[in-house]
Amino acid sequence: MTQTDTVTPLEHLVKVLHLGTPSPYRDHTYINGESLYFPTGRVYGGQVIAQSVVAAARTVDVDRLPNSIHSYFITAGDIRQDVLFDVENLRDGRSFSARRVNVTQSEGPILTAIVSFQKHGQSGVEFSDPMPTDVPDPDSLTSAKQLMEPFADQSPFADYYATKSAFDIRHVSKTVMLGSDKKASAEDSGHQLVWMKVDGHVDLPQLCHRAIMAMGCDQIMMEPIVRRAGLSFMTPGMSYATIDHSIWWYADVDVNDWMLFVQDTSVAGHGRGLAKAKVYSRDGKLVACMAQEAMIRVPQTPAAKA
Repeated sequence: MTQTDTVTPLEHLVKVLHLGTPSPYRDHTYINGESLYFPTGRVYGGQVIAQSVVAAARTVDVDRLPNSIHSYFITAGDIRQDVLFDVENLRDGRSFSARRVNVTQSEGPILTAIVSFQKHGQSGVEFSDPMPTDVPDPDSLTSAKQLMEPFADQSPFADYYATKSAFDIRHVSKTVMLGSDKKASAEDSGHQLVWMKVDGHVDLPQLCHRAIMAMGCDQIMMEPIVRRAGLSFMTPGMSYATIDHSIWWYADVDVNDWMLFVQDTSVAGHGRGLAKAKVYSRDGKLVACMAQEAMIRVPQTPAAKA
């Protein structure tokens, strides 16, 4: 669906998250959703993850919030088509509810996910890794929008990040959007710190904040793999796609304020790499953790690491 000039990217994102009217049938609930523009012409993975969270939430009690989602991508979707969410009720316990979400288009399935919900406000053991210290303030860093603006006329991806993304993304270290990080590659490290928030303001329930975070994080999750491999998203002939993506929420999130993504990668092989992230609120609270496996392939030529 094409975005109009009168609607901001964030407003369009919120509209896409609203989904259609649920249609229950036995243990299943069917909900329709529209697709956002993405320069590949394929449905953006973060979109269907976020929509799956919202679709599943339509079938649980309002006092239960998503505590995790485990999603597996089956095939690429077409942004010219709407998507259908088939939510299956697996279990409703005293504390947790579980839902399976199958996402399809006319050609068949594109994603399947399990979403878990927990009754809000339960107590138990508590501890967390501390937020890194001495991290530059996000306001002192250059946004991806500013970095991409000079190239917007040359690349649909640059134009997307400069004008069509609903997120403000700011890398603490050199971004791999425009070139490889030779220092990180030489040190065999994919570690990176990234600040992110929505580009604007939303007044929405916590459910939607968690879904929007799920949508935004997919824009940066595979970057540690690319960084450690000495590649960039400008590497000629490189192809990539998300295979699966898991998110665990441990506290409320606020996408209106800066979130720090502490990212790394531990292994890559067979054309696949595993990336992970810890997400902190600006005041230092660890609010979520996530992991993603991605397919990344490069031509076996001297140009592969350009």
